[in-house]
Amino acid sequence: MTSTLLLVAHGSRDPRHAATVAALVARVRAARPGLEVATAYLDHCAPRIPQVVGRLDDAVAVPLLLGRAYHAKHDIPAALRSAGCALPVADVLGPSPLLLAALDRRLAETDPALRGAAERARTGVVLAAAGSSDPTADAATRAVAAQWRRTRGWAAVEVAYASAAGPRVPEALAALRAAGAERTAVSPYLLAPGRLPDRIAGAAAGADLLAPVLGAAPELAALLLRRYDEARATAGALAA
Repeated sequence: MTSTLLLVAHGSRDPRHAATVAALVARVRAARPGLEVATAYLDHCAPRIPQVVGRLDDAVAVPLLLGRAYHAKHDIPAALRSAGCALPVADVLGPSPLLLAALDRRLAETDPALRGAAERARTGVVLAAAGSSDPTADAATRAVAAQWRRTRGWAAVEVAYASAAGPRVPEALAALRAAGAERTAVSPYLLAPGRLPDRIAGAAAGADLLAPVLGAAPELAALLLRRYDEARATAGALAA
């Protein structure tokens, strides 16, 4: 029997967040017809985890989170415990080559010339993340930036944060120009529109290009299914 993929999202007061989650769920269902997909939120939106898990006989919780920070390490396990269930929990989305492909897609939507190596070689990119007080999460974001530059041939990739510790987007843009980038772009390393993406957009006025958030990219749908399959395989091996 195939279990349910329980997509666990953070939630936001901004209605664009829930709309993005719904669009992503639709992509997951289209990619794997017949798979049951349910959604639960940690905060701000309904339904919450306790409202959903009680009606699921067999499920895998898949966090809609880019990195292993506080929500992944503490909030999701605590919510599952409070609901009295012990579902397998898949790994977070990042790091993954599929995320790099989604970042590529969003930047190329702003300028198709960025699909070419020559244009990437003269363009510096700010990878603008939410930010975290967890140093492990910040180190993981910097590793993503380094891999993105190394594998795609950008002139440079600098990390900036919308909250918590700096640097902020304007500082990262200045660092790109100091490194010799002829053009600059800001790429939000965020899943859905909301307060932090809006803050990044406001700070990106000095950039030549601003990509949209990752959103309901097909690469994210594929990655959610991959994490689900990995968790199912691990749970099956442990039960054997």
